[in-house]
Amino acid sequence: MSESTPTIAVSSMPELITRRGWLLAEIRARGGRWTAQRAANVLQVSPWPTSGRNTARKDLRALAARGELTAWDDRTKNRRDYTPNGKAAA
Repeated sequence: MSESTPTIAVSSMPELITRRGWLLAEIRARGGRWTAQRAANVLQVSPWPTSGRNTARKDLRALAARGELTAWDDRTKNRRDYTPNGKAAA
């Protein structure tokens, strides 16, 4: 799955100066289910292009722990997806 250019400019909101804030804004803007690979692909065109899948996995886990995302476990595929909780960007 290829991802297009980021939809939100980093300078548009002060909280987007962090990688996790930027990723959360992208997840909310694009919607859908997010895997570590999808997040890593989006991070490749972010201000943090060297972030890999493991970093993306940790970021998704942290955002879920903060209550920003919901984790969905698919045990048949041994995969975890995340979806935004529908909160407006703060």
